[in-house]
Amino acid sequence: MISPRSFELYKQKGQKISMVTCYDYSTSRILAKSDVDILLVGDSLGMVIYGYSSTLQVSIEQMVYHTEAVARGLNGSKFLVSDMPFLSYQTSERDAVLNAGLLIKAGANAVKVEGGKRVIEKIRAIISADIPVMGHLGLTPQSINVTGGFKLQATSEKDVEKIFEDSLLLEREGCFAIVLELVPEEVAKVISENLKIPTIGIGAGRFCDGQVLVINDMLGYFPDFQPKHVKRYVNLSDQILNSVNNFANDVKNGVFPGKENVFNLQEGINLESILKKFVNRNF
Repeated sequence: MISPRSFELYKQKGQKISMVTCYDYSTSRILAKSDVDILLVGDSLGMVIYGYSSTLQVSIEQMVYHTEAVARGLNGSKFLVSDMPFLSYQTSERDAVLNAGLLIKAGANAVKVEGGKRVIEKIRAIISADIPVMGHLGLTPQSINVTGGFKLQATSEKDVEKIFEDSLLLEREGCFAIVLELVPEEVAKVISENLKIPTIGIGAGRFCDGQVLVINDMLGYFPDFQPKHVKRYVNLSDQILNSVNNFANDVKNGVFPGKENVFNLQEGINLESILKKFVNRNF
């Protein structure tokens, strides 16, 4: 069985960790058969599923709902992490534990919490409740009103020192892994080389112990956003549009449904006599 400890062993062996986001049952059924190591029900669903301008509007109820759907599709086949959304843990240690517990009850194996020293008491409380925590440093989308938007972090000496301090603190307090988002490659490399727990990068360069991408970005299913750090493996938006247009044209031209798509009446039913009643309105 995969556990948080498994990923520290991956790091010791030099085995890279792959993680992708997932938000629904159908996609999780596909990913259950994949080679990916971790699935993340990210609060990024606020933007790619609900069309919010940021992740700040996402509620714990939405995270629970989507976690349940993904967990049903996986049926225990993958390690599942769920994001703690904005204001689900910042308000108090009690809130942090209760809301983390809701995600675990919904089927997650661990939760992901943004921030370092400023939220360490909440992280400590969650871990003390026997709930595994994945940390998240660098660009923390729930803090965009403070950081000034979605941009590169740890660009000054002071900020680099802070992310080093926070990464060591998260490891010391018991986080089993840390996501590093939008930080210079050199910074992520030093952190990765000096931590025992694995780092998982997104826009953090080549030297992290693993990588994560938003599945909608990597599949070209969210054409409104294509950042530099994303590799697009397919362009599903064009394929979906072409497929739907082909369907619409088939319907207009009488091509669909074809003979192979229809169901026929059983033999022995006298449709003609029924038809006479129907035409004469005698039912």
